[in-house]
Amino acid sequence: MSSIRSINPFDPSDLVAETQAASPEGVESVLASGVAAREGWAADPMLRLRSLGALADEIGLRRQQFVDLMVREVGKPEPEAAGEVDRATSILRFYSQIPLDPVGEVVPGSMPGARVLVERHPLGLVLAICPWNFPLAIPLWKAAPALAYGNTVVVKPASPAIATAALLSECAAEVLPDGVLTVLPMGGARTAEVLDDERIAAATFTGSTGVGISVAERLARRAAPAQAEMGGQNAAIVLDDADLEAAANAIVSGAMGYAGQKCTATRRVVALGSIREELEAKLAGLVEGLSVGNPADAGVTVGPLISETAVEEFETDRKSAIEAGATEVAVAEAPGGPGFFVSPALLRQDDPMAEVNQEETFGPLLTLIEVADEEAAIAAANATRFGLVGAVHGRDLGRAAKVAGRMSTGLRRVNAPTPGVDYYAPFGGEGQSSFGPREQGRAAREFFTSSTTTTIVPLD
Repeated sequence: MSSIRSINPFDPSDLVAETQAASPEGVESVLASGVAAREGWAADPMLRLRSLGALADEIGLRRQQFVDLMVREVGKPEPEAAGEVDRATSILRFYSQIPLDPVGEVVPGSMPGARVLVERHPLGLVLAICPWNFPLAIPLWKAAPALAYGNTVVVKPASPAIATAALLSECAAEVLPDGVLTVLPMGGARTAEVLDDERIAAATFTGSTGVGISVAERLARRAAPAQAEMGGQNAAIVLDDADLEAAANAIVSGAMGYAGQKCTATRRVVALGSIREELEAKLAGLVEGLSVGNPADAGVTVGPLISETAVEEFETDRKSAIEAGATEVAVAEAPGGPGFFVSPALLRQDDPMAEVNQEETFGPLLTLIEVADEEAAIAAANATRFGLVGAVHGRDLGRAAKVAGRMSTGLRRVNAPTPGVDYYAPFGGEGQSSFGPREQGRAAREFFTSSTTTTIVPLD
């Protein structure tokens, strides 16, 4: 039986966790338990309400333990790790009230006196395939709505985040009924087998576009619902009336925070020619001033990448971009030592179709594109197969909102960094950034439930 290991990306000699990958017998036990728990869980909204609140409380009691573990296991700077734990408990508290929402509606029937009942029902056992970069928040923004609407859940964590997932599992075991929420570490081949299992009613995924599409294709073979949140090549448009100081700060924080390891990170800056030079200078100064180092240290905003492979991919992308004509404008100094560090970089590449502007680099790499006017800015921002989030910076809010409205993205931000999620509002993208209904907020109901329509005709 193979094992799954997670190591400290700041100190790769530090083994954070090691566990056995799920065996066929282990998978069978988890799936059987999840199926057995469905009926009682779905039938009791007050149990769901109390349980989700209790899970929020349990995680809150272990807040610092989660923070320290995320800093160590995935290299997340401490303030971001603390924010993630707080966001996770807020998500649970929000969804703890969902079981009291109306479960449907009544509309008139076409025959005299008839009524039509439209009711929402849980799907059953849901598989949540989660990434390592938000090892607590993403499992819960998938599991919490699924549970609130009466489903049971199996969480498949990413291998680099198995220790955080195990701590979440401990919390769930303290306060939730058996089988309602289970964490199941496993490799790709075993995950594919689980996706093919008829007991999995639906699957929700966050990760790369290629894997997300393959998950959706696999579920489609048996007509089961799939939801996938995938890559992004997010652009920030800076208009000629923008507050350049504020815009530069928002862009650099959005591009470089957590070493750019977010699907919502800013990858491209599209600037009108009249302000490009001044904006470039401000961006360069901020990039060169970034604090890169131990994510446990105060003031550090850029920690290591998650793995040696991630470092190799970053360096290949950066080198290829420069060889293809990009100019390196600014670089932050990375520390030496054994950690998986890279130097955050700002590049200048005015061709929107250049590979560096088309394909996502999952790290602290930002490109600046100069355009002639507003129309060209919108065209450049939209010139990609992705469509997760776009930002516009400008003082004229009416103009900025109109430009944002023409961006081909599911999420639009005005005078704000591209990262940032309001858990009570729909989350998702266009193009190859998303597949299926939106996540989060009450929009999550569309994926985690199905509807039935019952027509009742009186006999008298």
